[in-house]
This record gives sequence, structure tokens and C-alpha cells, in this order.
Amino acid sequence: MKRSLFLPLLLTALALVLSGCIGPGYYAESLNGHLNLMAARKDVARLIADPATPGALRGRMQTASAIRQFASDELDLPDNASYRSYVDLGRDYVTIAVFAAPEFALAPLVKCFPVFGCVPYQAFFSLDTARKTASGLREDGLDVHVSGVTAYSTLGFTADPLLSTMFRDDDAYLAALIFHELAHQRLYVKDDSAFNEAFAVAVETSGVRRWLRAADDGEGLRRYEAARARNADFLSLIAQAREELHAVYGGPGTASEKRAGKQAAIERLRQRHRQMRDTRWGGYDGYDAWFEAPINNAKLAATSVYNDLVPAFLRLFDLCGGDYPRFYTAVKRLGALDRSERPQALEAAKACE
Repeated sequence: MKRSLFLPLLLTALALVLSGCIGPGYYAESLNGHLNLMAARKDVARLIADPATPGALRGRMQTASAIRQFASDELDLPDNASYRSYVDLGRDYVTIAVFAAPEFALAPLVKCFPVFGCVPYQAFFSLDTARKTASGLREDGLDVHVSGVTAYSTLGFTADPLLSTMFRDDDAYLAALIFHELAHQRLYVKDDSAFNEAFAVAVETSGVRRWLRAADDGEGLRRYEAARARNADFLSLIAQAREELHAVYGGPGTASEKRAGKQAAIERLRQRHRQMRDTRWGGYDGYDAWFEAPINNAKLAATSVYNDLVPAFLRLFDLCGGDYPRFYTAVKRLGALDRSERPQALEAAKACE
């Protein structure tokens, strides 16, 4: 399940509505889904104060409120109305993301929108629409990956609420989502999802560490760092598989031979995961579902979009002395570069300036 994404479809629909030229179908469905969600919001402060609020929900709201204030006070993230209201969705996801990639290539197909640029997925509030879209893409011979999404950002265009799906795990998970989504509001570069998502992951990672230390939660920090280490191992497995698949796709051979090479590389990926799970991870099975489900180019591409540049952003954060305003200024300068120059400039950075 994808934790979060930016929803340009929604923003495009909102922009079209404001200009009086909303189109049918795709845009209208997204706008309707978001407006229904916004209409269901409940103010967090009122939920906390209301004696009728169940104790467990009140406790989660108090924690969420503290995390939200920490985001602005300590991480220099936007101090606005986002994540100060709550919606109980009554389901396991808020939107569905559909990723697609060619059969013999790892680059995801992009969907482009007026004003807000291109992203490597399509997002839907309707599961039926997502499935129909995925089916059509498969019929076109593409690899497709469909994933439920826990949260999304409108970049502050609307006051995005906390969602019940954001409370599916512990408080560190909730803090990570809030910091991640507010990071998108703090800085967004058009047409560069890899840059935007890795930046937001870097903010959430450094932010959760700072929040846990401020709370003197040593045990929580230990669990978080252990999870981060496993995630790094997981990403190394994906990177190795991608290298093998690049060699298959770029090498000689017929389509049938490349399909066989592709399946062999994916099976080796699964085997390496099982070995890592049973040895290095001590039997930890949290990634089993990911590996047991179908694996294809679209699924591998979706993973890479969110993670490839994260280490470089965290290194830049350290170069900025852990100072968030300086870090954001440095990232903004990188974002002003041509897209082709950004990754190299980020990797080559020797100082915050």
C-alpha cells in the first residue's frame, strides 16, 4: 500500500471549477470524492474537548494535534489549517493509485495535468474506475501496479484533514505522514516526482527522529531506526533487481527470451528477500505481502520514485546542520535547476549553500 501521494488530478479539477470549465468523468469524479471528504471533516480541537468522544479517539487526536504543532514549531512546516480536522473514512484507503510501465522498461508512464505538471501514476477515489483503468492498460501490453493510498496532499490548496487511514499504525507512522504531506506544501517542483517525493521522505525521516528525541522516547526511536534499517535493506534488494532487469532489457534476445530473463530476475529477488528475512531480519515478515504479490516493472518503478534520492537529501540536511530553513532554501535552489541537472547537483553538494 502506498502511504501517500500528491493528487494533481484533484487540483486540476479544482482549478477548472474555479475557471468555470470543469470537464466530465475523470476530473468530476476526483472533485466529487474530495468534496465529500471535506464535508465530513470534524474539528480536532472540538473532538478533544467533547466529552462524548471515545477515550481512544481523544488520545489519538491529542497526539495528532501535538505532532501537527511540532511540525510548524520545530520543522518550519506550514502553520495553516491542514491536519487540524479529522475524517473517519470507514475504509482502508483514501484513494487508489495506478502505476504503469512498458513490459521491457523500468521507467513509469506519466500522466500530465494543466498547471500542476506530470506525475508517474493516476489517482482515483473510485476502486471500480481504478480497476477499469488498470485493465485497459494491461490490454495495451503494459505492466500495471494498483495500490491503495493512506493519505494525499493538495499542496495546501485546501485544508487537508487527518484521515482514519493515517492512524493504522503507531504514532511515529502518523508523525511521518503529517510531516511528509506538509513538506509537499512547503516545497513542490513541477514535473519532478522523484525530487518531490524524496525531499518529503527526507523531511519526514529527520522530523520523526527529532520528534521522538524531543519526546524522550528512546524505545520508539529504536523501533523507528530498526524499521528504517530494514527499509534500506529492502531498497537495496530492489536496486539489485533493477540492475539485473536493465541488463535483460538492454541486452540481445527475442521478446520471449527477455520475458524469461525478467521472470528469472524477479524470482531471484524473491529468493534474496527470503534469505534476508530469515537471517538478517531474524524472521521479520513485514515485507512478505509485497514479495508474495505480483512483481513487475510498474511496481518496481513505484518504489523507486519515492526512495532513490532520499539518502542524498538526508546528507544535504546534515550539511545544513539540521537547520530546516537553511535546508529548504538549499532544496529550493536545486529545484530551480533544470530537471536533468538536479540529481547530479544534489549528489555532488559539498555544502548547504
